[in-house]
Amino acid sequence: MTGDAALDLTLYLVTDTAMCRRHGIVRTVRDAVDAGVTVVQLRDPRADDREFVALGHLVRSALRGTDVPLLLNDRVHLVEEIGAQGAHLGQSDTDPGRARAALGPTAYLGLSVSTPEQVRKASRHPEGTIDYLGVGPVWATGTKPDHAQPLGPDGAARVVAASPWPCVVIGGISAERVADVRTCGARGIAVVSAVCAAIDVTTATRTLRAAWEGQP
Repeated sequence: MTGDAALDLTLYLVTDTAMCRRHGIVRTVRDAVDAGVTVVQLRDPRADDREFVALGHLVRSALRGTDVPLLLNDRVHLVEEIGAQGAHLGQSDTDPGRARAALGPTAYLGLSVSTPEQVRKASRHPEGTIDYLGVGPVWATGTKPDHAQPLGPDGAARVVAASPWPCVVIGGISAERVADVRTCGARGIAVVSAVCAAIDVTTATRTLRAAWEGQP
């Protein structure tokens, strides 16, 4: 484990700036964290670096006074400028070894995978390179149109079982579907639209958290 403390992956929010437009990204993130989100990943592939830094500072302000870490989607070179606690990489993003070298030993670093083969490839990196894996998509999702073939709950479980790192599952997850992935071995669930597009962010987040914890 490379960060100061192990990541709590229970409810991992990936932001979508357009989906957050109803309430604004600051209020969306703040309400979600207050209601039980444990990690926030800032993602906006349409923003240039200048816009992304400005957005990152807004999200940092939303997280002020909490222990919830902010991770950046891919843009490792902006982690220090934004004051984030780490980054998350896709399969076509920065090489994890180069990312770890740039981030230093204490930042968090996650990697998206969709097959056991990708897990095995990731395992070739030196110990301490990667902190956790994002496994998915479990179901098809419009949030990322170019996503890999959906795994389904059983496929996600196979990928999680191959991982030496803690995992969070992502892709098409809603409160109604949480029960289908609770037993796959992951440490938590990651969502985008289920929170960012919610009319009531607080209720949506609490419902997801309760479903993951098996509460009625």
